[in-house]
Order: sequence, then C-alpha cells, then structure tokens
Amino acid sequence: MNQEKQLYRTYSSFLKEKYGEKVYKLPVNLPVSCPNRMDGRGCSFCAGVGTGFEASDAQISVYEQLQSTRIKVEKRYKAHKFIAYFQNYTNTFLPLNQLMDYMEEAAKVEDIVEIAISTRPDCIRDDFLEAFQNFQNRTGIEISIELGLQTVNYHTLKEVNRGHGLAEFLDAVLRIQPYHFPVCTHMILNLPGDTMEDVIESAKILSVLPVEMVKLHSLYIPKDCALYDDYVDGRITICSKEEYLNRLATFMIYLREDMVVERLFSRIPEEDSAFSNWQTSWWKLLDEWEALMKEKGYVQGSLCNYRNGSALTQWGI
Repeated sequence: MNQEKQLYRTYSSFLKEKYGEKVYKLPVNLPVSCPNRMDGRGCSFCAGVGTGFEASDAQISVYEQLQSTRIKVEKRYKAHKFIAYFQNYTNTFLPLNQLMDYMEEAAKVEDIVEIAISTRPDCIRDDFLEAFQNFQNRTGIEISIELGLQTVNYHTLKEVNRGHGLAEFLDAVLRIQPYHFPVCTHMILNLPGDTMEDVIESAKILSVLPVEMVKLHSLYIPKDCALYDDYVDGRITICSKEEYLNRLATFMIYLREDMVVERLFSRIPEEDSAFSNWQTSWWKLLDEWEALMKEKGYVQGSLCNYRNGSALTQWGI
C-alpha cells in the first residue's frame, strides 16, 4: 500500500477496486440551466458558464461529446472503461423524459459503465430516482449522483446565495438512500465567513449520513461571478494557503475512513479567474498537504470517534 492510500481513500483506487481497472470520467454538457439562475446570477461563486470549463458545447449531441472525448482519453491513457459525467449546471433541472433521452444516448457509447449526474439537493425527486433505477436495471449501467452542498453552515449558504439550506441536502441524501445510488457531495472548505469549526462539522455531518464520496474544492473567483467585485474591492478575504491546507487536513481526520475522496483542490484556467489556488499549481498544493499530513501523523478518519454513542464509550458505559 502506498503512502497516498494510507493518508486517504482516493477515487482512482476506489474505481479500480469497483471495476477491476482504471476508469476515466468523460464530461458531458447538457443544454440545461439552474433554478438558482432563473431570476438572478445564481450562487455568488458561480461563473456564467457554470463549472464545465473543459466541457464541450451543449449543442453537440451527448453521443458525439462522449465519443470524441472517449477516443482522446483512450488513446492517451489506454483506458477501456468510462463514466459519462453529466457535469455542468443542474442536470435534473430538465423534464424527466428529456433527461432520460440524454442518458439513453450515453448508454449507446461503447464501454460506458456508469453515468454520474451532477445536481442540486433541491432538484432530487422520487420520480427521477425511480426512472434512474429502472434505467440502471435495464442497461446494467451504474448510476451515481453528485450533490453540491459546499458547506453545512446554513448562514454561509444564504450569504453566497446558494438558494437552499442544509435541510434540502439532508432530504436529498435520505431520499436517494433506498435506491443505493452512490452519493458524492461537493464541498468548499474556504468560503468567506466559514471557520475551522464549520470544516469539522461538515466532515461530521457527511460522515454520519449515507454519503459514499466527497469532492473538495478550494474556492476560486471566476471573473464572471457575483463574488468578483467583492473580491477586487476588498469586501471579502480568502484564507491563506496555509490555512486552507490546515482545514483540509483537519477535515480529513474527522471524515469517515471508508469515504472516497474524489478531489482536494479546484482547477480552473488562469485566464478565467481573478483568484485560484494562491497562484500555486494543484500538484504543488497536494505535495504540501501530504507533507503536512505526515508531519502531524494524520490519516483519514483518525478522529472519526463521535458516532454510535460516543459519550457512553467515553464514560465507560
């Protein structure tokens, strides 16, 4: 077992365990928006193009998007299995029959073993989940769901104009549970106003819920977002790189040890952002964070001791 696996459970190793070989995600951009953008600019950190900076044009068919990217990835990485990642905006903010048509297109692409559907907690409904289950049973293609939460601090969620609170996330996760679709939760550990206490509570809440994966993002400021003016004019501050690395390390030790960690840092083209990763490459940040974990003797889950009646255990009852 290498050192990386000892520090945390990586997404790449999880996929290899599940599918028997390396599996690569292929981004798909659907012609869809977000309910939080219908009467305004949406979340204050969201750019006009959403999060799919590397995705194809949404007017290109799902089949063509996947086939084009699949050929490139297969040639470069010798890959043989792929996940169709419905990535940008809120993919369940579509009429159900239209979304299912897009999923049927994805199923026609060779070697697609899974469809990952990115959405919001307030856009999960029983009829969608039932349709996903029927699709999975019929095609044999796995379904996973990615939910953007960002923080468990509902005051911060309001400040960044997230458009939902913590309750909607809890409802979505518990609603998904009976269908056994793996849930990946997106989190930002350095939103303005959040503290280390919020980081710890975020790890705890995810760990006591039926959440299988977490994707962590370091906050970046796209030029086309509501936070841009606040950042440029000095009305908000972003924590230092050292503080973020400490938050990330602390989050990890409170996180349930079997939870899969898909990502640790955001990635965005420099020309599209006013701030991103403290002008440091993501691999350099990863090296610094791993060095910090080793220095402190941290591993994922080492302080996940707060479940199953922890006070009873503490007092010998």
